[in-house]
Parts: sequence; C-alpha cells; structure tokens
Amino acid sequence: MTLDKRLYAILIGLSLGVMGGLVGLGLATVGAIPTLAGILAVLVGLTVLTDLRIALYGIVGMVILLPFGTLPFKIGFTPTLIDLMLGAFLLVYLIEWMNGKRRGFLFTAVHPVIALYMMWLVFAFVLGFQYGMPDLTKLRDFLVMLLTVGLTFILVDVLRETKILRRFVFVVFVFIGAQALIAITLFLLPDTLTESLLVRLSRIGYPDGGVVRYIEDDPAQGERAIGTWVDPNTLGGILALGAGMIAPQLFAQRPLIKQRWLTYSVFGAVALALLLTSSRASFLALAIGMFVIVISRYRRYLPALILVGISFLLLPPTQRYIGRIVEALQGADISTQMRIGEWTDALELISAYPLTGIGFTGTPFANLYTDVANMYLIMANQIGVTGVVLFLSAMIAVFLYGASAWRSAKNDPQLEAIHLGYHVALLVALTNAFADLYYFRLDFQASITAFWITVSLCIASSRLVLASAQSSPLLQGSDERDASAIEKTRLIR
Repeated sequence: MTLDKRLYAILIGLSLGVMGGLVGLGLATVGAIPTLAGILAVLVGLTVLTDLRIALYGIVGMVILLPFGTLPFKIGFTPTLIDLMLGAFLLVYLIEWMNGKRRGFLFTAVHPVIALYMMWLVFAFVLGFQYGMPDLTKLRDFLVMLLTVGLTFILVDVLRETKILRRFVFVVFVFIGAQALIAITLFLLPDTLTESLLVRLSRIGYPDGGVVRYIEDDPAQGERAIGTWVDPNTLGGILALGAGMIAPQLFAQRPLIKQRWLTYSVFGAVALALLLTSSRASFLALAIGMFVIVISRYRRYLPALILVGISFLLLPPTQRYIGRIVEALQGADISTQMRIGEWTDALELISAYPLTGIGFTGTPFANLYTDVANMYLIMANQIGVTGVVLFLSAMIAVFLYGASAWRSAKNDPQLEAIHLGYHVALLVALTNAFADLYYFRLDFQASITAFWITVSLCIASSRLVLASAQSSPLLQGSDERDASAIEKTRLIR
C-alpha cells in the first residue's frame, strides 16, 4: 500500500470516528429525534451542494413548507432555513463560475429597471437612519430582501433551458400540493391537537402557543386554515400564487403530468385549502387569475368557468363565504374597517413624506406606524411614492416583456402553459397585495422570496421563448404580425 493510499485510509477512518463520536454525543445530550434530524440536515446539505438545481428546489421547498423555520441557535441573529438554502444556492453558483462550468451572464431589457428599484431601496434605507439606526436583525432582514430582489439577475442566468422551467412548475406542484394537504388536515383535526402539533415546531422558530386562528379572532365564527404558515392570510397568499402557476396545466395541450386527474386533484386541494383560510383577498385574486387564463388562451372553457362561478355563488356551503366577501366590499366587518383605518393613516403619512418615505428603521414621531394591510401603501410609507413608481415600472416592464414573447409562446406546447402560469401567478400576487403587506414587509422573508422568484420565472420564460423563436422559424407563427413582434423584441434586447 502506497503512502497516498495509507493517508487516504487514515483520513477515512478519522472521519468515520469523528462522525460516530458526534452521533453518540448527540444521542447522549439532545436525544434521538434531534440527532436524526441533524444527520438528515447534513445529508441534505451535502446533496444541495452538489447540484445548483437541487439548491434552487430546496429554496422553494423551504418557502412553501417551512417558511418561518430557523436554526435553534443564534449568531448575533437567528438564521432561517431559507437563509441556509439561499446561501447554498449562491455558493454553488459562485463555484460554477470559478471552475469554468458557467460562462456568459444573461441580461434582459427588464433588468435595468429592477436595478434602479434596488438602488432606490438602498437610498431609502440609508435615508431612514435619521429616524433610527438599524439593529442587527433589521439590517439582516433588509440585506436578505435586497438579495432576494437580486435573484432576478441570477435566476434568469440559471434558468436557460425549457426542461428546467417546466420542472420548476412540477416542483411547485408537489410542494404546494403538500402544503394544501397539511393545511386541510390540520383544519380538520381538533383544535387542541392542531395546537400541540404546531407548537412542536417552536424548536425551530415557530410560536410556542396561540397558533390556531379564527375568523376575527372569534372561535364562534369558525377556524381558519393556517398550515405551517401559521398566519391564514400569508398561507392564502402562497396558495393563490401556487394555484395561479399550475392552473394553466388544467387546460394545457402538453401538460406536465399526463394524468390530468392528478392535476385536477391537486388544484382542487389547493383551492379548498385556500377557501378554508378565509382569505378573501387571496381568493378574489385567484379568481381574477383564472379569468385571465381562460380569456387569454382557453376561451372554449369560459362557459365551464362561468358555471363553476355560478355554482359557487349558489351552493349552500359557500353562502357564508360569499357573505363575508360582500361584507368586505361594503366595509361592514371589523377586519375591513381596521384596514380602512390603516389606509387612512397611511395616506396621511404619505402626504407628509411623499417622495422618499421614512425608511425601514424608525419613525419621526412615536405615534407614527408604517405597517398597513396594503403592499403599495406600506411601500409608499417606507420608500415613498418614488419607490412605488419604480416598483410598478419594473412590474410593467416584466409584463410587457412577457407580452412580446406571448405570440411565440402560444405556438410552443412546451412553453405555452408555463409562460402563462408564471405571469398569472405574478398578477395574482400583485392583486392580492392590495389587501395585504407580506410581499414587502421585511420580516416576511418567505413571501418576499416567493414573489421575486415568480418575477424571475416570468423574465426567464420570456427570454427563453424569444430565444427559441429567433432560432426556430416554426415558432414565429403563421402571419406577418408574429414575425414583426419578434423582430421588434430582437431590437429591444
């Protein structure tokens, strides 16, 4: 045996000995279940570091299934499980650049607008120092949000192939379906059992009590589904976003899953879980998204959609839900009245600091607050009307870029449904944001991550459609208008 082989054997022996010692120490100190969880975490971590796509799917899994999970210890702040997945993803991405596996960085016409928005976020954050200096947690939350917005650059560079974009929808399909089943199961279980199950997650950053939620916090009015998102409105938001992404698969010429009954079953479970959250804004946003899907591509299904809508309005089990939607539109229930009060206060704050807002770290006066159940108003509070305009400009740029690709996308069975689904999911999120704030408030990392990943998917699918159209004349359509649209897009890019 040569020296190299001996050294190799010694290193393997030492590694096995160290791992065995750590496992034994874990069993003796923290018990079998935490030790097993630690072993699985290490194995998952090693797997994630071997493949960029696995790291990306890991981010999606954590966002959907364990959005508020954290490590059970602090390092000045408490890292979240999403932090770990994001870190692993960026590490593998950098390694691919260093070893020459990745060459050439892809940009689109949308990215300069997003870059301007990111620069304004930094400006507003620093400007807010005059009202309060950030602590370590606030600084970390802001940097993570900035990094998440920056994912739009990295993901577009990573998502270069049709099969990856299609597989991404399948990953969302699996995880959002699992979350829907969890939410429905916890809703059906006795409240005490649901509470005891979710409280066990307190070891990784979840609340240690008071988890089960009710309509207007009144048990007499009924329970609200929360899943592992704990908050019913944020759960409703992610369910609506996921449902919007997979909904075109219900009608697609070439769906991801050949067994359409499975697609319908998962979509039905997600829709049911969404109803059980009693999140009216999320439900209405998804309804608008479904209408856009049918009108834009699948008009032959419009009578069926109308029939489903009428049935929903008339069926006895849904009457209470419809009544709550009517109350919200009339401003007659307590939660809507509270929202109206917040909106009024927000408009007063915006009128006092219209251009730049007051930042993220403090307020000029003790009685001022920036939180308001409307993403656009909380944005205006913190980054000013200027920031809102830049954000909306970025979103308009995303949709215009997507529209320029749509003529070619609808002639490509591989890309048609996923391209439409990504943009509908973004529309659902932007619509839902009129009644909720979690796509912008710093401590809702999972929702912010889900939002900007969706933006990235929209841009990536549009870029890929246009690139495919330029390389394949068959995808350019059968009339001169299609060719003209593609040529204009080529000039823009």
